[in-house]
Amino acid sequence: MVQESYRVRSAELANPARKRTYNRNLFSIVAPKYDVVTRVLSFGNDGLWKRRLIAMLPSRVTGQAVDIACGTGDIAGAIAGRYPAAQVLATDLNPEMIARAKRRLRGFGGRVQAIEADMTQLPVQSGSIEVLTGGYALRNAPDLQEALREVSRVLKPGGTAAFLDFSRVSSPYGFAWRYRLLRFWGHVWGRILHGDPEVYAYIARSLKTFPPRDHFHALAASHGLRLKRSRLFFLGIMELSVFRKG
Repeated sequence: MVQESYRVRSAELANPARKRTYNRNLFSIVAPKYDVVTRVLSFGNDGLWKRRLIAMLPSRVTGQAVDIACGTGDIAGAIAGRYPAAQVLATDLNPEMIARAKRRLRGFGGRVQAIEADMTQLPVQSGSIEVLTGGYALRNAPDLQEALREVSRVLKPGGTAAFLDFSRVSSPYGFAWRYRLLRFWGHVWGRILHGDPEVYAYIARSLKTFPPRDHFHALAASHGLRLKRSRLFFLGIMELSVFRKG
């Protein structure tokens, strides 16, 4: 069973320090089954969505790329496979996730690194990154404003940022039924995989503190990240958004 310290109310997720600690603890529990749960929660579509993310990136990258909230390193590995001349950095807040990412990425040698790092404090120089990606990342940011500011800081002018994540619609009614669906489906797999329905209830709760899709796009634009493409999946619950700096 999940310890009580890993339970959280939606209102608490608005506190950056509380959310950072909560995410680090929660994903320590989730890490061993992360690849399984991303498949089952997406009805097997997770891999397809991530392949589409990679396909929407620039055709050529020879410098540096970063994948934030990398989980077990699948997107970072796909980036390294597509861009054999690129240096790829995979970052995650959780050490258990990084350990798994390192195992997955070791075949790429020294041009791919996986390190523990907060997405709001990336250990890279300003204006040095050609491509930045995040799968289920920004919704988990301790502070979304800080995360977007950091994405803008590290990207080169003309650089690309692409994100795949659960998305919130503006309509209260539309959000209400999607929230209930996510909460129910998270409860089912939390009970099956962990014996506790609350483990993946976090996904639905986190959307309560995440801005609606159009507000998110506007917020990104305020940090110099202009939306170039957007694709919706899974009844509009998932969005793949691609931004260009400048």
